[in-house]
Amino acid sequence: MSLMFGKARSCNFSAIPEGGQPEVNVVILGVMGSGKSALTVKFLTKRFISEYDPNLEDTYSSEEMVDQQPVVVKVMDTADQDGPVNCERYLSWASAFLVVYSIDNRRSFEGCQQYLEAVTVHTKALQPETPIILLGNKLDMERYRQVSKSDGSALASRFGCLFFEVSACLDFLSVQRVFHEAVREARQASDKRSPPLHPLYISEDNKPLFSLATVPPFTTPCYKELPVPATAKLVTVKSSRAQSKRRAPTLTLLKGFKIF
Repeated sequence: MSLMFGKARSCNFSAIPEGGQPEVNVVILGVMGSGKSALTVKFLTKRFISEYDPNLEDTYSSEEMVDQQPVVVKVMDTADQDGPVNCERYLSWASAFLVVYSIDNRRSFEGCQQYLEAVTVHTKALQPETPIILLGNKLDMERYRQVSKSDGSALASRFGCLFFEVSACLDFLSVQRVFHEAVREARQASDKRSPPLHPLYISEDNKPLFSLATVPPFTTPCYKELPVPATAKLVTVKSSRAQSKRRAPTLTLLKGFKIF
């Protein structure tokens, strides 16, 4: 059962919400026309969209199985008009970032550097382990390529992030791999932030070697207000991978989307 959004969010990925599954918040960033919405819908539905409203910012929720572990992936498809402006709404919310550019558009590649800089400044100051993935989209437009693969790889190395190239139009498995990699990276980042548990050893005469009072208490999750973009509408998505038992996959999108 897909989870709906609430105002409270634990800062730790491994915290279990009411629905019983851990959550990962993935934010999709990039200039207009880089294919952010197409990537999002491809991941959620295995379909490709060719027409949508680029001015709408939406959030989706999908149950996924990553490395045999269930997880609720929440995807924010952003709609910045002038680059990373007023980006606090997603910087403190994200568990992972996907920064997208189009390989057939040099301007989109140059624009994504602004997002990388903004995200890097934020993560270094507050959450240095937050994963960032640089993603070259529209690999199906290879013959019109303006950004070489080496350029993308060099930029990723500069900012210390992972790098992939995919086609939202053609290849579902590659798109799925990127999102699942974001989940894996978020899990690892959460493990680094979580304090280690101290085992309680019992002596042979069944007497504790030290008092329970000496065991440090578990860290209390901190809660933050979930950002609600002015133009955002909540959409809950049920992916086919998460509901293979009974019904066919369902998807509710805004009016601006056209599904093929």
